[in-house]
Amino acid sequence: MRMHVLALNPTDSVTDGFLPAAARLGLDVTVLTDRPAAHRGRYPDAELVECDVHDVRAVIGRIAALGPGDAIFTNSDHLQTQAALAAEYFGLPGKDWRAALRAKDKAEMRRHLAATGLDTVRSAQLAPGEDAETLAAGLSYPCVVKPREGVASEDVVLAEGPGELVERVKEIRARRPEATLVAEEYLPGELYTLETLGDSRSLHVLGGFHTAVSAPPTFIEERLAFVAAHPEPVTAQVLAQLEALGVGFGACHTEFVVHEGRARLIEVNYRAIGDQCDLLLAEVLDVPLFAHILRTHLGEPLPAGLGARTDGAAGVWYALADRAGTLTAAPAAQDRTADGVRLSYRPLRAIGTEQPHHRTNRDYLGALRAIGSDQRAVDRAVEAFFATERWEITR
Repeated sequence: MRMHVLALNPTDSVTDGFLPAAARLGLDVTVLTDRPAAHRGRYPDAELVECDVHDVRAVIGRIAALGPGDAIFTNSDHLQTQAALAAEYFGLPGKDWRAALRAKDKAEMRRHLAATGLDTVRSAQLAPGEDAETLAAGLSYPCVVKPREGVASEDVVLAEGPGELVERVKEIRARRPEATLVAEEYLPGELYTLETLGDSRSLHVLGGFHTAVSAPPTFIEERLAFVAAHPEPVTAQVLAQLEALGVGFGACHTEFVVHEGRARLIEVNYRAIGDQCDLLLAEVLDVPLFAHILRTHLGEPLPAGLGARTDGAAGVWYALADRAGTLTAAPAAQDRTADGVRLSYRPLRAIGTEQPHHRTNRDYLGALRAIGSDQRAVDRAVEAFFATERWEITR
């Protein structure tokens, strides 16, 4: 059986999760990407095909020439709609392209949820070149401005008033002149995620995470603590909104806040959670998560019960750059056990790499996954790790 995988830049999710799972399932994999050289360095034996994967016409043309195979899959935020349309074109299992588009387009997600009556968030779009001052005058504050189709907290900032919003827009446009922006009311509350897996017949809730973010005006995810089960009323609210959006096939990573018992969506990422959290999720649940996700795209039903464990304490902590410069010292990749806690550290930036200070998830230097049976023991092991390791950035 052959699976076509659409990809942009290489990710740990694909390299360490999906490709090994595909090999265990006996699948032949073709990676379609606009960056073949970058992928060749990560997995030199994979079949790589250069393709403008942003363009669904190019994707369909390439796959038609190769032969449709048995599945079309992507774990990229930016390529879900293209993969869904290509799968539909060839009559293969896949996501509803409308749901994929609603999830990716933050303005459309807000419009659709408002139309269903489930939630209304005051928001407005700002097209490239459109006057920000006119928009700013009609908003309520504080508000959050962000790219309509952004990821990784990139250029997501809080504005306390009209003047600040205009300045934030200028800053973002200097970096992204062609991006359409969204400004929406700030939603207070604790930030969580819900991780789901569906096969269009049934939807499994895999638990989620409690996310700690940096202080405004930016929203950098600093650590995520595993939550085996959210309160039932909260989960029900989130699932109702996902159902309204049409989400229910394959993996989905949903971010939401809870305030006074009300769950409100921040964004829906119609793919598996990334930044090492999917690898942790598979391990703490003790299920073949990546294989399950791929099987849905092959048209196979999920088991009635996944047999996931719910007794683990786990989380992912990030080492963050606090300034621009060259990384001159950092821990190597390592796995060890401390007081019954399994620690797995993976560098996310190579020593010698020079980078600006993004003030987003792009500032991650490394990720530490920790799994144990007691949260206090996990916290102690993590604190000891960060106390003894060092990261140095030279200007």
